[in-house]
Amino acid sequence: MAQSVAQPTTTPTAVPAKLPISAIVPWAVFFGILMLVLLYFVGAEQGATSVMSGSDVHEWVHDARHLLGFPCH
Repeated sequence: MAQSVAQPTTTPTAVPAKLPISAIVPWAVFFGILMLVLLYFVGAEQGATSVMSGSDVHEWVHDARHLLGFPCH
């Protein structure tokens, strides 16, 4: 009976591509501004600096306010 020996195979390893900082900065700024706007609407809307009249925004983000620790009552 013939004996066969398995030869180890080498597989190429994946190398992550390097992203230049100039490609990341615009997205980081965009998402940072977006997060600040969302934080404003959750935390401060319907206060002294209210942008929209009525209590619609307050009701939409009511539970998020309590979850994040903002008082609203």
